[in-house]
Amino acid sequence: QQQLVESGGGLVQAGASLRLSCVYSKRTFSNYAMGWFRQAPGKEREFVAAISGYGGTPYYADSVKGRFTNSRDNAKNTVYLRMNSLKPEDTAVYYCAARPHLVSYLKNEYPYWGQGTQVTVSS
Repeated sequence: QQQLVESGGGLVQAGASLRLSCVYSKRTFSNYAMGWFRQAPGKEREFVAAISGYGGTPYYADSVKGRFTNSRDNAKNTVYLRMNSLKPEDTAVYYCAARPHLVSYLKNEYPYWGQGTQVTVSS
């Protein structure tokens, strides 16, 4: 059974930083592109960042570019999302997702999802 488990969320003040982690229990982890998405109350789930299986140049949503850093450690089956200069509008449940091979920013192209971790940024 494929399982993705996020951690690292929490309640922080604006301007603070958090690092989210996602462990994917898949033997062939490096064959999977990993994406981060977020969903705020009453809003659609939206793309945040994605990285290829071999850890090439990540892709970012314009709203987080320059503040968030997506990386992965294939030896640990883990992908990270470092979030700096957090804003209240970053408040959401953050999900990691996996898809074979190619990176995508489309949530419908990711078949495997974690349960999500809450990030709340107070002003």
